[in-house]
Amino acid sequence: MTIVLDVVFKEIGDFIMVQASSTTVGADAMNWVSVCDLDAIAPNTGVNALIGTEQVAIFRIGETDEVYATGNFDPFSKAFVMSRGIVGDRQGVLKVASPIYKQNFSLKTGVCLDDETIALKVYPARVVDGQVQIGAS
Repeated sequence: MTIVLDVVFKEIGDFIMVQASSTTVGADAMNWVSVCDLDAIAPNTGVNALIGTEQVAIFRIGETDEVYATGNFDPFSKAFVMSRGIVGDRQGVLKVASPIYKQNFSLKTGVCLDDETIALKVYPARVVDGQVQIGAS
């Protein structure tokens, strides 16, 4: 069970900064931070959210409420650009292609499909009452 005490949203250019204070009760409890309305993410695209000090890329799959979240840092170009990547699939694996050098990463695991020794950080993501939420530990 998570009790959110205070949440502040602030748009800064292309970023949505979320500052949340919460209290967690229970050993396996996850802190969920509401980031934006699902409708704020166009189908098959991504947005960038600043959660605490971490940039998180959030992707919406089609017209559904299926969302995935990865780190926004591209380990190949060394730039925070993954939210601008191209969403699609490779042989049934949902993926995002880096907008710089086009390496493909699994949206579910973060593993690079072109070099399995490299991976993006992944975050739990869900939609509750039309709000995209990211799990923070």
